Amino acid sequence: MVTVVQASTEIDLEDAEVARKQTKDTDRELVNELVEQARAEGIELVGENGLLGRLTKLVLESALEGEITDHLGYDKHERSDNNDSGNARNGTRSKTVITDVGPVEISVPRDRDGSFDPKIVRKRQRRLSGVDEMVISLAAKGLTTGEISAHLAEVYGAQVSKQTISTITDKVLDGMAEWQNRPLDAA
Repeated sequence: MVTVVQASTEIDLEDAEVARKQTKDTDRELVNELVEQARAEGIELVGENGLLGRLTKLVLESALEGEITDHLGYDKHERSDNNDSGNARNGTRSKTVITDVGPVEISVPRDRDGSFDPKIVRKRQRRLSGVDEMVISLAAKGLTTGEISAHLAEVYGAQVSKQTISTITDKVLDGMAEWQNRPLDAA
């Protein structure tokens, strides 16, 4: 009996490994097709309207749609027969977020009673991960806020004000000061 269970487990593991390899191969084929199509259409990989920006937009908007579907309990264009709250989708709002591939304009779904609180791109969030870390790294290397702003504009096409850069670095400095002034544990 134990041998049968072991054999079944080994077969399941082999099947899982084959499925993973097939998924990986399919992902590579899909990426290769996208890159070739972009090249054929003269689309750059990065920059304004680049392939990476478009993919980032698509992924973020799809994730936000999934979040509001979970929040409301029904898919887009479906009627909710058991919607006791009266809450429903209420269009979208446009929002530009700064990402590692540059600024990306996305459509964020809304609900009627304003209770939808997205997690992927939070309310009032303008920068996705990576930008803050980059600003801190450049500031640590001794660049001024103006130089950091110019660098982000030149490399990523992102217009980040000197004030925003200063706010980011101030938050880190405040955190460092708090950590330095913390009470020490008794030995």
